[in-house]
Amino acid sequence: MTGRRRAGVLAVVAAVALTSLGVARATGDAPQGCERSRIDAAERRALDTGPTGPGRSAPDIVVIGDSWSVGTGVGPGESWPVRLPGRVHVDGFGGSGFSETASDCHGASYADRAARAIAGHPDALVVVEGGLNDVDQGDRAIEHGFVRLLGALAGHRVVVVGPAPAPVRATRVGRVDAVLARTATGFGATYVSMLGADVDYQDDDLHPSVRGHRQFGDLVAAAVADHLR
Repeated sequence: MTGRRRAGVLAVVAAVALTSLGVARATGDAPQGCERSRIDAAERRALDTGPTGPGRSAPDIVVIGDSWSVGTGVGPGESWPVRLPGRVHVDGFGGSGFSETASDCHGASYADRAARAIAGHPDALVVVEGGLNDVDQGDRAIEHGFVRLLGALAGHRVVVVGPAPAPVRATRVGRVDAVLARTATGFGATYVSMLGADVDYQDDDLHPSVRGHRQFGDLVAAAVADHLR
C-alpha cells in the first residue's frame, strides 16, 4: 500500500471512529447492563400496589424476583405482582436468580437482596419467583443460593414460585424446577411449580406480554390464597 493510500485509509478509519464516538456520546445517557437493571429495580420498588390508607386492611406481601416481577418490556404497573390480593412490595432485578452467579451484577442474587426486601414488612408473606436465569447454573449453586435465601427469610411465611417454560429456555427449566422443589421440600417451604403454566410471551419468547403477566399473576394469586388466610 502506498503512503498516500495508507493515509487515506487512516483518515477514513479516524472519521468513522469520531462518528462512532459522537454517537456514543449522544446516547451516553442511556444506562446499560447492571446500571439499567438497578434503575429498573428501583422504579419497581417504588411502586407498591394494593389497598392503602386508614381502614383499608389487606395482607402484606413481599415479592422477590427477576425481570418478570419488574415488568421488563411492559412496565412496572403491568407486571404480574399487581394481580396479587394484598399490599404488594416488589424487589425485582432483571437477570437475577437463586444462584449467586446467575447475574453478573454484584449483590443481585435473591439471598443478597432478601434483607432489603423484607425491611419494614415483618409480618409479610414472601413470594419468591424465578429460576429462568439459573438454567446455566449447577445444581449445587442453585441449592446453595436457595438455602441462603431461606436463612435470610427466617421467621417469614415463604412461597417459592418456580420458572415457567419460556420458549427460549423451555428445555432447560425442568432441571431447575426439580432442584428448587427438592430443596424447598427439604426445608419445609411451600413450592409452586409453573412448568405447566400457559403464558403469552413477547416477541423475545422470554418475557410475558401484558396478557401473559395477567395470566401468570392470576396463577400465583390462586397458589398463595391459602397462605393469606
